[in-house]
Amino acid sequence: MLDRIAEFFIFGLVPLVVGVLAVPEISGAAERTIVGEVTYRERIALPPNAILSVELADVSLADAPATVIGQRKVVPAGQVPIKFEIGFDSKAIRAGRTYALQARITVDDRLLFITDTRHQVDPLAGKPQNVVMKMAAPSIEPEAAALYDQSWLIEYIDGIGAIAEPQATFRVSEAGKAGGKGPCNTYFATASVDGHKIAIGDIGSTYMACAPKVMAEERALFDALSRAASYQIEAGKLTIADKDGRDILRFNAAS
Repeated sequence: MLDRIAEFFIFGLVPLVVGVLAVPEISGAAERTIVGEVTYRERIALPPNAILSVELADVSLADAPATVIGQRKVVPAGQVPIKFEIGFDSKAIRAGRTYALQARITVDDRLLFITDTRHQVDPLAGKPQNVVMKMAAPSIEPEAAALYDQSWLIEYIDGIGAIAEPQATFRVSEAGKAGGKGPCNTYFATASVDGHKIAIGDIGSTYMACAPKVMAEERALFDALSRAASYQIEAGKLTIADKDGRDILRFNAAS
């Protein structure tokens, strides 16, 4: 997943160029302005189609949506900090209310950075503001979402062929845990999922002894899991392939 996000980033120091989009202010009479700059801690440049949106909002009511007083959108290029200036109607500012700046950077409607803490301001004080954003958590692709927390019944193991009994299972969590019930033992592992890539390691199990044929199936299962490199889900079936693209495990979704 991070590889997908990384495609949007150009690493290195690039001179900053900022373009202001023709976005009307929220209020018609922009009598005052609030200025500042937006930054984030990661040393990455933004793609040319990134858009920064900064809002001055009334956040007085905790159980109600914020009321936007003024907004500015800019097209940044290069490194942060990115300067902004928001015009607003001073008559919209009322004593006793709470105001804050909210910022986000998007690329093709994909959220990259956002303010995750309240940046409270006095809009009439005239002080320059420094707004710090945080990188947004990557969204889960639909196929990865279908993989997570689903119990999968193992129907094929490389080196063994089709298996039916005893029934074996496989499960992956978004937290990076994997495991299930093997042909003989309960097993556990770690899992890393990135797009269609998958890596499974640190495989361990309980220590029950079963019939030689069943133990051979289990060893083959653990070996195949350790060689997992990619996966595909189609019509309720999960297929795991090795680094050469050869199918080594096949599963059916448990009902």
